[in-house]
Amino acid sequence: MKQNITRRLIGTLMFVPAALLLTPLQAAGPQKVSPDDQYKKLTLDSEEQPGVPKGSVTEYEWNNSKVFPGTVRKYWVYIPKQYDATKPACVFVCQDGVMYKAPTVFDNLIAKREMPVTIGIFIQPGDFPLKPGEKPRKRADGRPAPRANRSKEYDTLSADYVRFLMEEILPEVGKKYNLTKNPAGRCIAGSSSGGICAWTVCWERPDEFRKCFTTVGSFTNIRGGNKYPELIRASAKKPIRIFQQDGANDIVNQFGSWPDANKAMAAALDEKGYDHKFVFGEGVHSSNHGTQIFPEVMRWLWRDYKP
Repeated sequence: MKQNITRRLIGTLMFVPAALLLTPLQAAGPQKVSPDDQYKKLTLDSEEQPGVPKGSVTEYEWNNSKVFPGTVRKYWVYIPKQYDATKPACVFVCQDGVMYKAPTVFDNLIAKREMPVTIGIFIQPGDFPLKPGEKPRKRADGRPAPRANRSKEYDTLSADYVRFLMEEILPEVGKKYNLTKNPAGRCIAGSSSGGICAWTVCWERPDEFRKCFTTVGSFTNIRGGNKYPELIRASAKKPIRIFQQDGANDIVNQFGSWPDANKAMAAALDEKGYDHKFVFGEGVHSSNHGTQIFPEVMRWLWRDYKP
């Protein structure tokens, strides 16, 4: 089932990563002075520009997953105005729905030919429908609970999520649109647990996805993600290009230190000679810094792409 929506409504559909791991300070609400404030000002590439062709965003549902049985979710597909059905389009997948003001950035960069014609697929994590009479699930502090299958899908070190993409979502979108099968033409991104998920997809199947953007990635011991630096060093280098972001005021809790874990990832990637860039700022556990640098990230990831 699908439902057309206008660009003006996209803001209501932004899915900031579930605050699965927020510290009490962060959960208390905005502070008077936050190290994240400096990242809220965006460049013109993240704002709608006059004369730039606007792509479309369409909402769909996927409620019959075989990889994650019993789950339901929505996803959104962005189609740039320049899309030509006779030519395979590049693919950008993002966890947690529409993030980073991606459709607007894509409009601007595609128009300037600073990235290829790219179809965006923005996917919610899976949830389980409430039973008749069941009240909405909440955390102990009363806040809404994260979508029930999010951690299993995103934090697990396995090929399940990339199977979900390759066996279910991409074939479904591919029924209507001409998607590239070139792994160098496929990029995946995400924040927090969605960030480690993006890396896991490339790590497990570099023959399918070779470009990765991860913001405040959860490379900590939620479901064994802290093992990645060791795995990277012990394995042959894989053909993955990764742009990584984190901040000095990211989370530290019982699962580990997000800043330390991201630094460890960056060190391992550099030691193995990966095509890798790491931006380490002062931000907290949010997508603000990642959204600010998103146009730069897209230019860097797609800098030498040839169909």
